[in-house]
Amino acid sequence: MQEAQLIQLLVVIAVVIAVFAVVWFVMRRRKTAHLRDKFGEEYDRTVDSTGGRSSAERNLEERERRVAEFDIRPLTPAERDRFGDEWREVKTLFVDSPPEAVLRADRLLGTMMETRGFPVGDFDRRYEDLTVDHGAVAKHYRDAHDIAEKRGDATTEEMRRAINNYEKLFEELVSETGEADSADGFVPSVRLDDAGDHDGTSFGDADTVSMTSNGRPVRPD
Repeated sequence: MQEAQLIQLLVVIAVVIAVFAVVWFVMRRRKTAHLRDKFGEEYDRTVDSTGGRSSAERNLEERERRVAEFDIRPLTPAERDRFGDEWREVKTLFVDSPPEAVLRADRLLGTMMETRGFPVGDFDRRYEDLTVDHGAVAKHYRDAHDIAEKRGDATTEEMRRAINNYEKLFEELVSETGEADSADGFVPSVRLDDAGDHDGTSFGDADTVSMTSNGRPVRPD
């Protein structure tokens, strides 16, 4: 092979390699942008927990593939009503026993996810599955669960925050409806002010309620 032909061959090879490198770079950028947009803060949390961007993106893509195989369905109207009643009981229980209310809320959310079609597994797997389509509330779920894991060591204010965080996920799980019952107009608004004290009275907006050391509500002025 003459020297000129060899040079031409090397140039062609170099061009092909450069094209592939550009295509790979563009595809990598698009994948990263997609995962950042979809998972939000969870993207950075996963990078930190896995030790690098490549391993984090593999983890997040695996979550997408796994959840895509689930048979996720909305709750039926009867199930929404039943879970709504149970949630009200949790909020009422918080007045007298915040620790028990937090634990019941944690179990109730797990049951709701199972009913919707999420596999029953450990919390970390449930959390990861939740981040795929419910990223906005998944962080609240993790924060609430961390408080529930403290059990008796959590402060009353932390437990109140846990209930409010659980409620964000509760409302999202019950608000998604199928086409058949989307016209029902179900609004799952069950705030702390729906759970009164023993005389049946309300104790104010969830975001403004303060608690005494024994978990009793103090009405705002």
